[in-house]
Amino acid sequence: MSHEQTRPSNTLLVGSADCPCDAKTHRPVLVAVTGGPGAGKTAVVEMASRALCHHVAIVPEAASIVFGGGFPRGPDDYERKASQRAIFSVQRELETIVLERPTIAVGLCDRGTIDGLAYWPGRQDELFEAFGTTRALELSRYAAVIHLRTPSSAHGYDHSNHLRTESAAEAAAIDAKIADVWRDHPNRVVIESEADFVTKAVRAVEAIRRALPKCCAPTLGPI
Repeated sequence: MSHEQTRPSNTLLVGSADCPCDAKTHRPVLVAVTGGPGAGKTAVVEMASRALCHHVAIVPEAASIVFGGGFPRGPDDYERKASQRAIFSVQRELETIVLERPTIAVGLCDRGTIDGLAYWPGRQDELFEAFGTTRALELSRYAAVIHLRTPSSAHGYDHSNHLRTESAAEAAAIDAKIADVWRDHPNRVVIESEADFVTKAVRAVEAIRRALPKCCAPTLGPI
């Protein structure tokens, strides 16, 4: 029976592929999967959870937790700032759970802390000042960043998620902002959109696999 099948509903999902690694502890690192709305981040992370081993923990998207839980989503700047501070805080705490769990090698994050800059209506430093950090420090939290580009409306942009409010043009603009805020990360991989999403997803999972420790990396299972 897979690790996913036996996971209690209120714990982090871990990969379900078998792993020959017998190390009792790891030094956890974070890998962020990012990109604009409709890029396929959540689908890729879910596929990775089936293809990667149980030393990989899945960090869910903080924005979905915040907005799905009923946090106000108003248009005014003070409301937008409040929601981004809430998302940042939830993201950091979710990541802390992974970083303090020695049985985990990689925390695979559906977005990272600095994604909020693409939605922040004020001076970027304001967000970091609220948490006593800097953009450079936040970039250094992640061992790798996998950026999935948002498709155009003609190439598969999907409005089906009820939490997604952006048009294809708005999603592309956000995707460009996200590319800019992550531009200085030394280990950033950009996955362009494909007519066939499976091809895009396989490339993304392979990029994720390269961030695994050597003892776990050969265990990539079927997607």
